[in-house]
Amino acid sequence: MQASSPDQYHLTIKELPADERPREKLRLRGASALTSAELLAILLNSGTRGETVIEVAQRLLVEHDGLTGLVRADFEELCQTRGLGEAKVSRLLATMELARRISAAQPQDRPQIKSPEDIYLLLGSEMAVLEQEQLRVVLLDTKNRVSRIVTVYQGSVNSAQVRVAELFRDAVRATAPAIMLVHNHPSGDPEPSRADALVTRDAVQAGELLGIEVIDHIVIGDGRFQSLRRAGMGFS
Repeated sequence: MQASSPDQYHLTIKELPADERPREKLRLRGASALTSAELLAILLNSGTRGETVIEVAQRLLVEHDGLTGLVRADFEELCQTRGLGEAKVSRLLATMELARRISAAQPQDRPQIKSPEDIYLLLGSEMAVLEQEQLRVVLLDTKNRVSRIVTVYQGSVNSAQVRVAELFRDAVRATAPAIMLVHNHPSGDPEPSRADALVTRDAVQAGELLGIEVIDHIVIGDGRFQSLRRAGMGFS
């Protein structure tokens, strides 16, 4: 598909008030005032036939389960997305890699995980209100500082559906020495289930083979949490 010109980008959002157009909004209010879709729209620069650039950006986020999933997508996968060509994909991946390098260059600013309470402070308030279960993997460096947090599953988190390879995919790519598993119970009760223990056991065993330590598996509920390591579930 032939890429649209920069002028066409302006035409696709001409109905928006000037201070709501992504570029103008950034100039007037600063980058922090923009939504993720608006920031992506600036990178994409143009929409497609029948879709404004903001609509393309919103669709991209939905199809990849948000920014976390977008970061995990590779070049070929993104190029298969309607409305994205190699130039747009290159801009997206280059921007995300720069963000990753900036984060990695300032390890002292990243939170350090010394206890399950630290993970709960980091993710508890956000994950407690999710309407669906999410399983996230927290990548840690040699000093247990958070390198990245990736969402690997959304829906029912059980041993029949969770593929252990998915839990370690990003850790292997980033050569992370340790990870923590975190998921929520939408019911509000953080009591670990038998399925939670089985997922943990399988992850611990796989981590031993890969040389990646699974430090803990935290279950977040409504205003409280449970540590499977402390409960002796899944850890020998």
